[in-house]
Amino acid sequence: MSISGPWQRTAVGAGLLGADGVVRPTIFAEMSALAAATGAINLGQGFPDEDAPAEVLDAARRAISEGLNQYPPGLGMPVLREAIADHQRRFYGLDVDPDRQVLVTAGATEALAAVILAFVDDGDEVVTLEPFYDAYGGLIALSRGEHRTVPLRLPDFLPDHDDLRAAVTDRTKLIVINNPHNPTGTILPQETLELIVELAHEHDALIVTDEVYEHLTFGRQHIPIATLPGAWQRTITISSGGKTFNTTGWKVGWITARHKLITAIVAVKQFLTYVNAAPFQPAIAVGLGLPDEYFAGIADDLRQKRDVLSVGLAKAGFGVFESQASYFVVADAAPLGFSDGTELCRQLPELAGVVAVPISAFCHDELGAEYSSLVRFAFCKRVDVLELAAKQLSRLGR
Repeated sequence: MSISGPWQRTAVGAGLLGADGVVRPTIFAEMSALAAATGAINLGQGFPDEDAPAEVLDAARRAISEGLNQYPPGLGMPVLREAIADHQRRFYGLDVDPDRQVLVTAGATEALAAVILAFVDDGDEVVTLEPFYDAYGGLIALSRGEHRTVPLRLPDFLPDHDDLRAAVTDRTKLIVINNPHNPTGTILPQETLELIVELAHEHDALIVTDEVYEHLTFGRQHIPIATLPGAWQRTITISSGGKTFNTTGWKVGWITARHKLITAIVAVKQFLTYVNAAPFQPAIAVGLGLPDEYFAGIADDLRQKRDVLSVGLAKAGFGVFESQASYFVVADAAPLGFSDGTELCRQLPELAGVVAVPISAFCHDELGAEYSSLVRFAFCKRVDVLELAAKQLSRLGR
């Protein structure tokens, strides 16, 4: 029996449908399974190995004990929506109405799904940066949109402004930016953000900004595009608590945007998960209210971990690109004689007892070939784990 349907174009859009018609696992699932099977240190998937702040965990336990275990309101619990609005005002000076301009979602991925499915129709173009998180490609294809990309160019992983101008046209429905960026760890400069706003106005496009690493920046301040002149009316901002509070399994995300846009997104989102994570919502609200020292501290801690791994990679013989943000650092395996990052990642557990992911997994074929020797390592792990990984990777240079 032939089983056809939208799943096929979704898998194609995410780069997961093989020539034989079989859907391959994502590179993250493949590498995590490889790590589990071999006992290798998993620096492939971006999840921390340290727990959330005690205040946040205690708030979740308290919520469960107090019976907050049933459906929360469709928009999200008021305590969390208010905390999100307070967070936007506190850190960025954005005045957001918690009752009309905030929507709680099952992580940032559901937020992206709801937004793309709400606004993209057959033949609409969606512009993203490339490399791109695989969910972008899958969701754009599911919505029957046309995926257009703007490559991030070496050595700084920044887009060429002429490429941006060429990519955004009158057919563009959404301009999706991931800033700070996964997998490269780059932060878009203000002049690039301003150009995106200009192009969105010129071509009547919406801006969708994925900001889950907003607090995990190293020496540079995150600028939400919604704070720029002329941006708020056409910007949909997505973030989540998973990366900021080491709670990636809780899947608590959110969207902030003007009320008309939120209403359109809810029309789709309510038929995805409907609602989620009742006892975790007040706990994330506690997290968002933690003092400034917490947010500065998590960035400093990750910066130190980035440095430990980056130094170790350089000593092992990799070419290392500076990570300005996120959980990740990109390294070039070409100096070690490896031109194919995918094959290297499959061999790394045996060669060094470490798992990573190739940057080509985040690219279409053309840019994937150009970036074929580049590999992404996650440094959101304990320092002793990173030191051991660096020591084991040093075997590659012998």
